[in-house]
Amino acid sequence: MRQFLAVSAALTFATLLPDASQAQTAPVDNPSATPERILPEWLEISGEARVRYESLDGQFRAGGKGGDQALAFRTLILAEAKFEPVTFGLELQDSRKELNDTGSTLSASLVNPLDLLQAYASIDLSGTGLANALKQDKARLKLGRQTLDIGGRRILERADMANVLLNFTGAYWQSSNARGDAWNVLAVVPVGRLPQDRASLEKNEMQADREEWSRLLLGVHYRRANLFGDLLPETSGELFVFRLKEHDTARTNTPNRDYLQPGFRLFKPPQKSRWDFELDTSWRTGTRRASNALTDTIDLKVRTFAAHAHLGYTFDLPWQPRVGIDWDFASGDSNPNDLKFEQAERLFGGRRTDLGNTGIHGPLTPANINAAGGRIEVKPNARSDMRLAFKHAHLDEARDAWVVARVQDRTGQSGTFIGTSIDGRARYWLQPNKLRLEVGASALIPGRFARTAPNASRQGTTHYGYVALTRVF
Repeated sequence: MRQFLAVSAALTFATLLPDASQAQTAPVDNPSATPERILPEWLEISGEARVRYESLDGQFRAGGKGGDQALAFRTLILAEAKFEPVTFGLELQDSRKELNDTGSTLSASLVNPLDLLQAYASIDLSGTGLANALKQDKARLKLGRQTLDIGGRRILERADMANVLLNFTGAYWQSSNARGDAWNVLAVVPVGRLPQDRASLEKNEMQADREEWSRLLLGVHYRRANLFGDLLPETSGELFVFRLKEHDTARTNTPNRDYLQPGFRLFKPPQKSRWDFELDTSWRTGTRRASNALTDTIDLKVRTFAAHAHLGYTFDLPWQPRVGIDWDFASGDSNPNDLKFEQAERLFGGRRTDLGNTGIHGPLTPANINAAGGRIEVKPNARSDMRLAFKHAHLDEARDAWVVARVQDRTGQSGTFIGTSIDGRARYWLQPNKLRLEVGASALIPGRFARTAPNASRQGTTHYGYVALTRVF
């Protein structure tokens, strides 16, 4: 309770704060004068404080009964000291969850009390030999602990809805030119989030996160703007390849994944009175073990495929309505008992944009899924936006698991239809770029698989809703 009151007080205080960089010292005799800057020119401080209440009724997870709720707090504070060509950054993250009970969804993706999210040195390498060789006008090399957000964000994302952000430690090259071409090259290790045990999570106990040096992620990502010229104007293309290599250590047990993941993305962004589209695909090859157990020494052959595709049109009308159809596919394991692993598991990427609200909900993830749907989005004015989407979700392979729910029928006799997911969200800036209100709601109407699989919860339709208030400073 003391932690809850402390975070509540911090959030309330943050909502009342002016921007740190613009805190005023205007003369008393001239209150209308432009505020003077308190911080030195080389220092910038920014951040956000968010509180979100979530409620769920009709638990879809295996063994779940009744409902669940959460009061989630996330506070981010970033300080950057700029001494060109080097910028030093330090970002703190404090993520907590209250209103837990014995059946509540609880993990390190929801709770990570006060910890170091980023600590980096970013070096401006514009005009250097390598930048010029790549025909890039701007280039930076970031070294240290950092968050990553690249391309279609399905492999690496700094997720907005997540209560705990993923971070990495290593080296990251980012460059671009005036045309819009860009390179992203990285060699990093994931940062392991702590605590992990339920007792510590329930108490919002502080434990320092640790780098997982036994897991190495390498990646090269290239974007070419206006790839097809006048044939398909304003269409960009991306090519990428990522490598994940991990092994067990005394501190960390892993499935010993050794993955190579190439892919490509084609996209044309939304704009009034025109069609937009996206096709984002990747393949994964390599090996892994079936579990994290040290006694598991059998390497499984990995072959997976994942894709997202959508087509939309934005009307030149009030509220700028955009309608679209979309499809998400991620392969499943056709035979869980053989020496192959064919499930396209999600590692570090996002899922909310494609597959709906997450938090204590989030029934769909890009693993063993074949889901087609559609959406409508509107933007009434500069301060608000809304969207409504639906998905008809099936398993790709009937014998593999519905991953988030941990429901599985190894005989395949329960079919593949998970159900229909309906998902909505509305956002409004109460104070432009300072204070934002967000509300959302979702429903999962169970299909045959969700109703009849051997360990299905059989709780009927799942209803989920949330309300969030975010103060940006």
